[in-house]
Amino acid sequence: MSRNTLEICLKCHGIIVDNDRRIECDNVYCGRSCHRKCTELSEDQLKLLEMVPNLRWKCDNCLNGVQIGAQMSKWLEKSLREHEKRLEILEQGLVKRSKHEDPAQTPPICPFLPNTVGRKAVTVTVVFVTLTFLLGIVLATTTNLFGKTLNQNLDNIGGGLILRFVERQQWLAQPPQKEIPDLELPVGLVIALPTNSENCSTQAICVLRVRLLQTYDIESSQKCDIAYNFLIGGDGNVYVGRGWNKMGAHMNNINYDSQSLSFAYIGSFKTIQPSAKQLSVTRLLLERGVKLGKIAPSYRFTASSKLMPSVTDFKADALYASFANWTHWS
Repeated sequence: MSRNTLEICLKCHGIIVDNDRRIECDNVYCGRSCHRKCTELSEDQLKLLEMVPNLRWKCDNCLNGVQIGAQMSKWLEKSLREHEKRLEILEQGLVKRSKHEDPAQTPPICPFLPNTVGRKAVTVTVVFVTLTFLLGIVLATTTNLFGKTLNQNLDNIGGGLILRFVERQQWLAQPPQKEIPDLELPVGLVIALPTNSENCSTQAICVLRVRLLQTYDIESSQKCDIAYNFLIGGDGNVYVGRGWNKMGAHMNNINYDSQSLSFAYIGSFKTIQPSAKQLSVTRLLLERGVKLGKIAPSYRFTASSKLMPSVTDFKADALYASFANWTHWS
């Protein structure tokens, strides 16, 4: 506190020069001051007067002259104890209130269930969702691997399960040396014949066989392309030669070539029968041809050796015997 005029100490009647060393009576009707040292209060007590709220100093006159400095010191200590007691009571009340309010501040996870049940339900749900997510990852990975394995197997199996075509660009075919005439569709004749090459049981080997056959037909036989419309490998795949729409050169006879589709079986079948995959895919190929309108529904499926018995290259008794009981075979 500060004032603009000089003040006289109530105790020593000396002039109070330093405002920082003065203390003023708390009685608004008194307003007199005293040196801090003249109050007979210790430094700790003086600091408490500055720090503790609602703790004030009163001069002896305002205390009716009853309390001297020592008595004032006791009074301050008593006031301080009462203040500390009030603080302690207030602190205990806050602690109790905090304990009672904690449950209210933490709302139950499931408001319709007891708090413990709600927590258990949420825990079980989280665990279930996590396990479901992990199971989904495992299934997706397994399915993907299974799909890749199946596709790899289909590359080799093909026929018997599905009708799978290996297109010309897949077996790296040369382009035709000249334009090939179109077939008049649907054809009523489908001719089976052997390629008289080595057989094959995988796509890689069958591709090699088909490429060699095309090279032979173009370079040695002076044909404009591979002779056959389709080639059926021991892997169960169908290798596209001239396809559905172009005339083949399989019989070297314009009358037959212009009216038929050729199914050439990769291998030599004089005594060795075609594989079950080759037979199965043959049925699928015939059905697809009828469905697409490339083969007449009342088609005839026959052996090349029946049409031209004198050609020894068409001899494949084991192959033809495999079709003996087929509806359209004759």
